[in-house]
Amino acid sequence: MAFGFVLGGVLFLCAVTCALLDAKRFQQSTTLPQVPIEVQCKAHSLSVSVDIPPSGSEPRFEAIDATGVYPITESYGAQCGYTYSVHPLLGRVILRASYFSCHTDNQNDEVFSFMFGVIIVDQSGEELFFNVSETCSVRPFSPREVICEENYMEVSVKTDLPCSTSGSVKEDFSAAFSVARSSAVETWQVMLQQGGQLSEVMSTEDAAALGYFITATPGRLVFRTTFGQPYASVKMVSGVAVEVVEATVFFRQNWMVVMVDLVVACSLDKGSFDGYRLHWRTPAVMTPLALQSEFRSQYISIGVDGELLDEQASVDRGYSLTASEDTIDSSIPIAAEGAIRKSFVTDGVYNELYTIQLTYQQSFVDQRGVETKYNVIRQMATPPIPRLPFSINQTNPEERVFTVYLGNIPFDVELVAIELNGQEISVLTAMQMGFSITRVQEDGSDITFAYILRVPFEDQFVVKQYITEGLFEYSLEVKWTLNIISQMESYYHFSSVTAFVQDILPFVFDSLCANNGIRFMKNHQEYDYLWDVVVGHYPLTQQLASERGYIMTNDSTSLTLDVPLFTIGFIYENITLQQFLGTFELLTRNAKTLEIKQSSAKSCLFETTELLVCSSEGVMTVVSDITKAVPAANPARTTLLDPSCRPQETDETRVLFSFGLNTCGTRFQIDQQYVTYENEVIFHELYSTDSKPVITRDAAYRMTVRCIYPVSGIESLFVDRKFRMGTPGIGQIKDPVKVPPQMPMQLQKQTVMKPSYQAVVAKKPADYVHVGQWSSPADERAWSLGPNGNF
Repeated sequence: MAFGFVLGGVLFLCAVTCALLDAKRFQQSTTLPQVPIEVQCKAHSLSVSVDIPPSGSEPRFEAIDATGVYPITESYGAQCGYTYSVHPLLGRVILRASYFSCHTDNQNDEVFSFMFGVIIVDQSGEELFFNVSETCSVRPFSPREVICEENYMEVSVKTDLPCSTSGSVKEDFSAAFSVARSSAVETWQVMLQQGGQLSEVMSTEDAAALGYFITATPGRLVFRTTFGQPYASVKMVSGVAVEVVEATVFFRQNWMVVMVDLVVACSLDKGSFDGYRLHWRTPAVMTPLALQSEFRSQYISIGVDGELLDEQASVDRGYSLTASEDTIDSSIPIAAEGAIRKSFVTDGVYNELYTIQLTYQQSFVDQRGVETKYNVIRQMATPPIPRLPFSINQTNPEERVFTVYLGNIPFDVELVAIELNGQEISVLTAMQMGFSITRVQEDGSDITFAYILRVPFEDQFVVKQYITEGLFEYSLEVKWTLNIISQMESYYHFSSVTAFVQDILPFVFDSLCANNGIRFMKNHQEYDYLWDVVVGHYPLTQQLASERGYIMTNDSTSLTLDVPLFTIGFIYENITLQQFLGTFELLTRNAKTLEIKQSSAKSCLFETTELLVCSSEGVMTVVSDITKAVPAANPARTTLLDPSCRPQETDETRVLFSFGLNTCGTRFQIDQQYVTYENEVIFHELYSTDSKPVITRDAAYRMTVRCIYPVSGIESLFVDRKFRMGTPGIGQIKDPVKVPPQMPMQLQKQTVMKPSYQAVVAKKPADYVHVGQWSSPADERAWSLGPNGNF
């Protein structure tokens, strides 16, 4: 049986006839909906959900029945049992219609049929009309059902008399309703109660004018009112504010007056948020519904979106019901199933909002076992929760790379661009340029991530600034551009990182080869004082240069060092009669820590004339022109003290010997300071007799060659048959001696010849020429050797 509600009173319809409707008005639009429309039968209402269209205009609803079309406005909806909720951040509009709402076809309080018109305005401003119809079959209602919606309170009770035992009384009560529908409205009277005080008896028209609406269904009486109406009272029940409305409906039937008490009570708790869960409280026993009788709770169930869950399903989702002696606390985690999440940007800040439509049901029974179901639908929402990114400077200055950690990035956000000191580049371009950008999952979270950016100090975008005494500040301003993926909304985060580095790089000498040595050059820089230049183990000073025969020019703008060939510090390799490789190395070390930081080494090829090299590996290499002493001598007929040691190379005038210091008959002698190794280059003459030429065993030419090493520098002295010396030794060459023919050579007693600490040139036949280097500063002096005894 269908009935409609007329503002200001109640109109009961026993039967209706079909009315002619405007076919054009209610014809389904031929255009498909631009947004989805979802319709669902819930526990106590029908839900119609419509997404807000691209035009941004909110959809409108109209209730349709056989009598006409009724726009559902905010006030009319609360009167008739409709809840219209707009969720702009969620982009959705939801209409909930009570099963006892106006314009709903009710078949025995079991099957309910709805028809609505949905009006959507497209982007061109044109209105599109869509019909939505649904039929819901529901379980039987309890004797008393209380519904606390967002915008109204509703109670419905069965119309059977509680004390009835005979069917005739039931029939009489039904007859009373029938008479009321067909008779004057004065047959129905309403009395409201507030704070124990009764109002004057009023008609249903007067009650409706005050905001109290009464309707009847085939088997129930329904009372509905909005919150905050006159005669409503707010009571504190177990510390929870509860709004209570008490009404008594009575009517006359013959000699009998029938009275029905209609009491509705709803918790006014708005819900709370503790940062992780949404909570809602209600009294453990809703005593305003008890009417002075014993009243106890039978069971409690919660759910979301109008659907109740069993106990195990609630536990699985993380829902919680905490009952104390006085109150019931319902809580739902914001990230649990059933919660709706929305992310958005407001004032440049990323926010997320969680909404939950809590569905709560509690069953009470009185002392007679009559059940009352207390149903609550409460839309709860968190405040906007800002998710602010944070950055951490994880830079290790020793790596010379900025490492910036950007954390607390929600799962629906991606990094799209970075700006480095004002230069914006996309993430793809940044990675193509060699920057490292890594997305990682944050510890302890599966819904937030972090980005790690690495930028070298030497990058073009990094700002470098001198502070003091070689201290530099490297700075990088990073603007992160983050995008909410689904909405393409951008927000930004700024990071500023700095690093202080003692950042003076050691200088490097330029060098070039000359005919008689190597030249090193450098221009003076502001921070030269932070570094020392060393040769071997010793700082390069004017005194050291003078002692060793270096030529150093140091003025206000530059330093030039000419290193003559055969001065201390040279290393000789690949020696042949034609050429050899000479290498000289300057080292740059930290003036404070004395740590070597840079090498400036130069290798040059030089023409071979005469030389003597005493290597640190214990090899003596000699190149000598024997024709200076014996013009007609044949270099191929020379040997060392051991006649089997012959030249490695010879030409018309010169010989080249290279031999280990423990071979070829080499003699050695040790005192407290030095060890001296000595050998001789010997030329054997060919004498002619009457019969044939004869090579005599007597030498016609002897040239003594020596290598002198300080004892303190020798690491191994043939103990393991290997020569190891920290530095090359000092070489001595004694001018060759011509021995008369047929006269045995008298060898003098061997003594250690200590070097004279002068940069001398061999002028007398008995003088020795020295070449090489020492490891002790007191013993290191410059000796020279050249083809003519000078450089």
